[in-house]
Amino acid sequence: MDRKKKYYDDILFAISLIDEFLGDIDLFSQYQVDRKTKSAVERQLAIIGEAIKKIKEIDGNELISYHSSIIGFRNILVHSYDSINDEMVWAIIKKHLQPLKNEITAKLKNG
Repeated sequence: MDRKKKYYDDILFAISLIDEFLGDIDLFSQYQVDRKTKSAVERQLAIIGEAIKKIKEIDGNELISYHSSIIGFRNILVHSYDSINDEMVWAIIKKHLQPLKNEITAKLKNG
């Protein structure tokens, strides 16, 4: 199996898990008090960042929107866990995951 495709699949799986974990949570106030969901979502965001980092290591010319920001946020999640901002995580969930999912899905479809 192509390693790059595996990492793309990992990204899509992590996004689907985030959607599953969020379930009926549609308000920031609900998310903010649900420690289990926050922890699970943050773990999947870290996996997304690591997968993108590995894709860039395999192919430095691979274009993935906001790759530097995604990898940087992964580093915060892993190394600076005590400075994680719930508002930032929520914004990523609500504004950036679907476009990333669409981009990765298109890359897999187009080969």
